[in-house]
Amino acid sequence: MTSEPTQQRWLILSHAFNMDGRAASQTITDKIPHLIELGVTPIIVSGILGKKDTQLEHHQVLSALPVGLRFDLRHFLRNRIRNRAVYRLAMLLATTALIPFYLIEKICIPIETTWSWSISAFLVARRIIAKQPPALIYSTGGAYAAHLAGYWLSKRYGIPWIAEIHDPMIYESQPISATRKKFAAWLEKTICTHADTVWWFTDMAMQRAKARHPQLAERGHYVIAGVDAPDFKKSPYTRQEHFVIGHFGSLSVTRNVGDFLTALDIFLNRDPKRLTQVRFHLYGGSMDAVSENAIGNFPYPEVIQNFGRIENDPVTGESGRIRVLKRMNAVDCLLLLHGTDPFCEEYIPSKYFEYLWTQRPVLGLIHNNPQLTGMLHEFNHRATDAQDTTQITQALEELYAHWQADALKDNGIASPYTTLRAVQKIHTWVMQMQALKHMAGTNR
Repeated sequence: MTSEPTQQRWLILSHAFNMDGRAASQTITDKIPHLIELGVTPIIVSGILGKKDTQLEHHQVLSALPVGLRFDLRHFLRNRIRNRAVYRLAMLLATTALIPFYLIEKICIPIETTWSWSISAFLVARRIIAKQPPALIYSTGGAYAAHLAGYWLSKRYGIPWIAEIHDPMIYESQPISATRKKFAAWLEKTICTHADTVWWFTDMAMQRAKARHPQLAERGHYVIAGVDAPDFKKSPYTRQEHFVIGHFGSLSVTRNVGDFLTALDIFLNRDPKRLTQVRFHLYGGSMDAVSENAIGNFPYPEVIQNFGRIENDPVTGESGRIRVLKRMNAVDCLLLLHGTDPFCEEYIPSKYFEYLWTQRPVLGLIHNNPQLTGMLHEFNHRATDAQDTTQITQALEELYAHWQADALKDNGIASPYTTLRAVQKIHTWVMQMQALKHMAGTNR
C-alpha cells in the first residue's frame, strides 16, 4: 500500500507523547516520522509526562483540575528528581496544596483521572487554530481527554476530526464506577457519531463498537498498531548456560504471573536438575499484589530475578527502550501475558510487536482472543489458554526440550506489522475522507 505525499498541518492531541517505554506514547510518537514523510506537518499538544520535542511544534500542558494535575506532577517529578526523599517531599507539598480541591473533584466528577487535561488542551489548541487552522484534528488515546478535546475543537471550529482508540471503552464487568461507565459510553457514542474517521487496534473492538453504534458505518476501521524495527542491528541467538524465559512489560491484578508460576512450579518439580538450568526474568515497572504474592510464595526463589524498569544508560546514552529490546533479543523464550479481563477479547498487547521483531520464540497466555492466537500461530509461536496450567506446563516442556537440543533458533520471519504500514493505512483513510468532503462541498 502506498500513499501520495500531501502538504497539510495536523493538530495531534495526545496526553502521552515522547515517553520512553510507555505504550500509549509509542503508539503516536513512532508515527510522527512517517507522517512527516507523507507531507504532514504535525502540531503536537500533549501532557508534560514526556520530553519536549525540539524538532516539532510541541505544546506541553498540565491538566486543568487537581486530580489530573496531581497525576501529571507525580510522573513529571518522578522522572526528574532522582533523590527519593526530595521527590516525596515535593509530592507532599503539592498534595497538601491540592487536597481540598482534589477531594471536591473526586466527589463531584468521579470519571477518568486525567479528563481535565482536555480543558487545557482545548485552550492551547484554540490559540493554535486562531493563528493557522489545521487540515484536521487527530486525537489519540489511551486517556479519554484527547478525544474529549478533539470533539470540542471539531464542534467549535468545524475542522475534520479523526480518532484513534487504543483500548475498548465499553466491555462487560468493567471494574469502574457507574458514573465513569456512563461517561465512557457517552464519549464512545460521541466519537462514533461525530468523528470523520475512527479506528481501533483489533477487529473485535471495531465490530463491537459498530454493533453499539450503527451510525459509525464505513467511518470505522481497525489497524494493527505494529512497531518498526529499532535502529540497531539484531544479534543472532546463541544458547547460554540457562534456559531463560523473559517477561517484559507491566503487570496488573488481571495480568499477573500467578498461573504461569503455578505451571513453572509443576514443570520444575518433574526434574530436580531443572532448578539449576531454568531462569525466569522480569522486566518492567511496579509489581501488582497478585504477582508479588505468587513470587513471594514460589518455592524456588533462585529461579526468579526481577530486574525492574530499565532506564536510560547515562554512560552509553542508550534509551531504556533500546536496552530492553536488546535483552528481549537475548532470551530463549519471551512470555506474553495477555491478561484475564473481559476487555482482552478486544485487545492485543503492544509488547507483542516488539517480541515479533526479535524473532525469538514466544509463549502467549491468551484470553478469548482468536485474532491474537492466530497472529501467534502465524509466526510459529505457542498460544495457550491464559489460565490453563496444564497447557502452559506442556508448552514449557516443549520449549525446554528444544533448548536442550539447541533448537530454539530465531524463526527468521520479519514482522509485517510495522508502524509504517499502520500510518499508510491511516493516511489513505484520511485522503478518502477529505476527498469525499471535497466532493460534497463541490456538489452543493
